[in-house]
Amino acid sequence: MEEPANNQVGQDGDDQSQQQQQQQQSQQLQPESQPQQQSHEPHQQENNEQDQQEQEQEQQEQDEMPSVIGTEGPLGTAASIKDGLPPPTQINKIKLGPGAPLIKKDKRQSSSRFNLPKNRELQKLPSLRDAQPNEREDLFVQKIRQCGVIFDFITDPLSDLKWKEVKRAALNEMVEYVTTQRQVITEPVYPEVVQMFAMNLFRTLPPSSNPSGAEFDPEEDEPTLEAAWPHLQLVYEFFLRFLESPDFQPSVAKRFIDQKFVLQLLELFDSEDPRERDFLKTTLHRIYGKFLGLRAFIRKQINNIFYKFIYETEHHNGVAELLEILGSIINGFALPLKEEHKVFLLKVLLPLHKVKSLSVYHPQLAYCVVQFLEKDPSLTEPVIITLLKLWPKVHSPKEVMFLNELEEILDVIEPNEFVKVMVPLFRQLSKCVSSPHFQVAERALYYWNNEYILSLISDNAQTILPIMFPALYKNSKSHWNKTIHGLIYNALKLFMEMNQKLFDECTQQYKAERQKEKEKMREREEAWQHIEDLAVQNPLFDKFSSESNNIFGSDSAFVSSPQDDSDSDFNPDNLGGETNEQVKKVRNKEKPLLRRKSELPHDQYTIKALSDHKRADDYLTTSQELAATTS
Repeated sequence: MEEPANNQVGQDGDDQSQQQQQQQQSQQLQPESQPQQQSHEPHQQENNEQDQQEQEQEQQEQDEMPSVIGTEGPLGTAASIKDGLPPPTQINKIKLGPGAPLIKKDKRQSSSRFNLPKNRELQKLPSLRDAQPNEREDLFVQKIRQCGVIFDFITDPLSDLKWKEVKRAALNEMVEYVTTQRQVITEPVYPEVVQMFAMNLFRTLPPSSNPSGAEFDPEEDEPTLEAAWPHLQLVYEFFLRFLESPDFQPSVAKRFIDQKFVLQLLELFDSEDPRERDFLKTTLHRIYGKFLGLRAFIRKQINNIFYKFIYETEHHNGVAELLEILGSIINGFALPLKEEHKVFLLKVLLPLHKVKSLSVYHPQLAYCVVQFLEKDPSLTEPVIITLLKLWPKVHSPKEVMFLNELEEILDVIEPNEFVKVMVPLFRQLSKCVSSPHFQVAERALYYWNNEYILSLISDNAQTILPIMFPALYKNSKSHWNKTIHGLIYNALKLFMEMNQKLFDECTQQYKAERQKEKEKMREREEAWQHIEDLAVQNPLFDKFSSESNNIFGSDSAFVSSPQDDSDSDFNPDNLGGETNEQVKKVRNKEKPLLRRKSELPHDQYTIKALSDHKRADDYLTTSQELAATTS
């Protein structure tokens, strides 16, 4: 990538002096005998070579156009995947519970550490519509510079109210001006817009509201809202409409929207305010789509954020939004996939399943994984094997998430790839069916309601049925939850319809193994009984027996046989009559698989602020409709 020579993002007099020193040093390196015109030829050649490298990189990236980021819908993840869009990140993740009394508390607002200018008095400038056409460009630039003034919203919210209103009105006017007018984004406007955006938004984020306490739970804890949001929202909206304007020229803007700009933009994704992350998501997505030369850099920096999140901090507020962007990027990858993209799947996306806060971003992560497998089915085996290695052992809600993702993978798996992973896969499913946590067992048994998965099972019943039969047979009567009984009977009935002969063989084999286990248990009890009889015959038995009773109690602690799991009560011929009514109640019924949250009071201001937030895509849709009506 070529470093921009005239970048005005975050620059001051020091940057200009450094450029002058570099120019002087380059001139000193030229031979004195050469004319001044020839001294610029090496620089022109270097610039030409860099331009050629940029053009080659842009040609490689042109084939990988990102898809559109989806908007939030009532059906959530499943609807987004069916529509071919990444599932949207929820703005308000707080689970409200009824009945809790409202406790008045301080608003969870925080402001970043701005360097406030001393002179914050703004002069109200004339309207852009009322200005003469030849004066509009200068007036537009003046208004942009006005909006670069930063105000205090946290220590003294009532200060500078008049000047805050002047800035807010100017931002609103510029948003409408860029949306409805044409030929207004001229070359002098680009550096001013980027500079204003950087001055308002690029700042050091405040520390976490509870850095040393319990882990932040987005479903229960309230996010810290940005106090300066009334101005920041308008700045984001103006910049988005600036990027979306038909007059916007990436060839001109790339001198100012460079790698440094993108890096500072990515740092803001750790903001606790979900409204800001929503605007950042759309902004970065638009930049990725318009600046081909920045695509590889953006992907690399997102990888670095994920590496730090997985292996160092395990805390980042914007993982879900970054994954949503990547979902649309992966959707546009050209085939065959580059080795770089395969490494990203195996070394970045899959390790994200290990982090304890998986529930915050799992829908977006699952979408990215499924998109990769649709692009390259040969990646299915390493992905499923890795998921089985990372399978949670004691965290049931996380296990349900893995089962959800695994079903999405099986929906797109190729039959030849399914054969490679079916043995370890169904061994894990048999453990899930036997889980005492009814939601885990229920989610695993829902696989038998999926027509495509049933067809894969039917084609490989000789291998799968012997693996699944013991778990299904044993839990058909012994599981404590009656809903699980109905789902198990449904699965057994389907297996019996697939291959009656194999089903009977598995039944007889299971009963024979159970008989062997009972025989071993009987022999063990007889051995312990023989030992007890020998102990009673010992002359010292009464003495030590009384002492042991005083210490441990009089109850005997000999091993007893486990209760029969009602094998004899199971009759395959009665499967149809026992299952129909129970399965109808649970088949195709979506149940919330979330852990129960405590009913804590929430700040009504925070709830209202999040519910009133309008997504960035909605702003762009409104602007396009407004431009169509005014053109």
